[in-house]
Parts: sequence; structure tokens; C-alpha cells
Amino acid sequence: MLLSNLSSEIKQYLVITGNYWAFTLTDGALRMLVVLYFHQLGYSPLSIAMLFLFYELFGVVTNLLGGWLGARLGLNKTMNLGLSLQILSLVMLAVNPQWLSVAYVMAAQALSGIAKDLNKMSAKSAIKLLVPENADSTLYKWVARLTGSKNALKGVGFFLGGMLLGVFGFQGALWAMAGLLILAWLSSLVLLKQDLGKKKFKPKFSELFSKSRQINILSAARLCLFASRDVWFVVALPVFLSSTLGWEHTLIGSFMAGWIIFYGIVQANAPKITRNQTAPTKQLTFWAGLLTVIPAIIALALYQHIAATWVIVIGLLCFGGIFAINSSLHSYLIVKFADSDGVSLDVGFYYMANAMGRLFGTVLSGVIYQTFGLEACLWLSSLLLLFTVMISKRLHHA
Repeated sequence: MLLSNLSSEIKQYLVITGNYWAFTLTDGALRMLVVLYFHQLGYSPLSIAMLFLFYELFGVVTNLLGGWLGARLGLNKTMNLGLSLQILSLVMLAVNPQWLSVAYVMAAQALSGIAKDLNKMSAKSAIKLLVPENADSTLYKWVARLTGSKNALKGVGFFLGGMLLGVFGFQGALWAMAGLLILAWLSSLVLLKQDLGKKKFKPKFSELFSKSRQINILSAARLCLFASRDVWFVVALPVFLSSTLGWEHTLIGSFMAGWIIFYGIVQANAPKITRNQTAPTKQLTFWAGLLTVIPAIIALALYQHIAATWVIVIGLLCFGGIFAINSSLHSYLIVKFADSDGVSLDVGFYYMANAMGRLFGTVLSGVIYQTFGLEACLWLSSLLLLFTVMISKRLHHA
């Protein structure tokens, strides 16, 4: 089918998706580059976690303020701003390695965190505006495909991060990614609608915080859900694979890339797996409960000294598949519950909670792993998932 024959909504969806893809590819690669490069330089797990502190912290603020800005200025502007800040972050890190102090890297990561959440909030909010009212099945499919394809490309980014570090070095990889994003940014400036997502009446600053009980409960569940993932995945897992199992950087990048790609494929196909959409909130509780037991099983297997490599590989695949379904259901429900007029306000508040979960998970990943090891990170992951189940049950009566 020729592009000229597509509806304006589909064309905008393709622009938004392409924009999101390009950004995600560099975001995944940058995360892997930073973890592996600074581990190679001898940084401790806690120090590596601290490099991401501002990335996650500024994501919390960005989602809150970005939703408000998107409703006032339009989602095209917040999306393009996110791309430009990511380009600046990449260029900042591509300087002489002697300049890369902890404070400097944290500042560059702060810009990257702002950029990522501006881009994600804008993309997720825009989907709500492109799907007709009461077309829940279509909305679920579009959100799942956008989110799933994003995560698959993030996995490719993980692979590229590990590979490019080994082949071209830290600086060469960063310059290449900056060039890719400049092309995406120029295309976005030309093709995105100028009024996408603007609220009919300029929202007040006091409207930043959601007044919807459904969104507040879903946001709290999202915080615990993503903290449960990042508490062992962000810092603890790649350092464990490198220092304990002796994996090479390229192998770590490839493995984590494969996991994210698998995760993205499951996420994109979640509407087929969760066929019964009549009670999505009850499905949320079921899948969160199923996920709760997996980190505990992995921890027990490691404690019993069962072959660690196979335990990690199989356990991570099981965790990733079920986590993907949880994440897809969450992404669909927030877009469904959000108010169409100024949708970015509700979505921004929700992804603020998401960023807070990542922040807590990232910091705890470094602290707990350095102090107690990977098994403790896994037990904490199960505890956080139990909280997710308990909070999600409140949605049944919201």
C-alpha cells in the first residue's frame, strides 16, 4: 500500500512510531555502553548505579512537567525536544575520556533521562488521540505494538552497545548514534502535526497531579512493578554476568539484547495472549501474581548452587515473558483511563510513577548487590511484586 493512500491518523502513527524507534535504539545502546564501559574502568556496582541516579530522578520530574507542557504546547514539541536533548547528551559523553568524571556523566545522564521520558510520554499520549472513542480493542493493539516494538529495538540497542564498545570504543559509538538521531529529529520537525495533544483550555499548574482514583492506583502498581524489574536487571545482572560468570562484554550485550527483543515480541502480542478483555484489571492481578514467584524460584536455585548460567538464562526468559504481558496491560489501561482532552497530563503523572520505580530499583540494584549479592536482589524483586498484586486488586473496585 502506498503511503499516500493511508489515512492521516495512520501516517501520524507511523511518524510517532519511527521517532520512538530511533530514540529507543540509542537509549538502549547508551545504557549498555555506560554500564560496561565504567565497569571496565573498575567502577563498583554502587558507583555505576549512581551514574543513572539523575537519569531516573529527572525522569520523575520530566513526566510530571512534560505532561503539563504537552497539554499546553502540543505533543509534537515535547517529542522533538526529547530528541534534541538526547542528541546533546550523546555529544556530551563523546568528549575526551579524561573529562568523564562521575559528576559530568551524571549530568549527561540527567539530560538523557529528561529526553527519554519526554519522548515516551509524547508517543504514548498521542496514540490516545489517533484511535476513535470506545475502540478499546484497536487501542490495546496499537499501544501493544508501539510498546512491544520499542522494547524489541531497545534490545537491539543493548546488543549494539556491547558490540560497538568492543569494536569502535566508547566515543565512536556515541557519535554514530548522535548522527542517527539528528536524521530522526529533522524528519519529526517536518512531519508531525503542530497541534497534536494540545488541551482546549490551557491547563493550570495545579492540574499536574491526577485526581482519578483509577490512575492513582494504577500508578502505584506501576511503581512497584518496574522497581521489581530494575532492582536486579539494571546493575546487578550485567555485573554478575561479567564478574561471577566471566562473560565477555559482547556476549552480555547480546544476551540482554536477545532478552529485550523477546520481551518486546511478547509485549506486542499481548492482546492475543490476553484474549479476554472484559476484565483487564483482573487480568492485571493474575499476571502480576504469576510473575511474583519467578524471582524467588531463581534465587532458590542459585542458593542451591544449581548451574547458574542455565538458571539465569531460563529464569530471565520466564520473567521477561510474563513481565511483558504485565507491562502491556498497564500501558493499555493508562491510555484507556486517561482523559482525551489533555491526555498527556494523566499519562505524564502515570509515567512519573514509572520513573520513580526505575529510580528506586536502579539505586537498590547497586546497593543490595554490592552488600548482599544477586540472590538478595531477587528476593526483593518478589517482595515488590507482591506489593504490585495487592495494589492492583484495588482496581477491581475503582
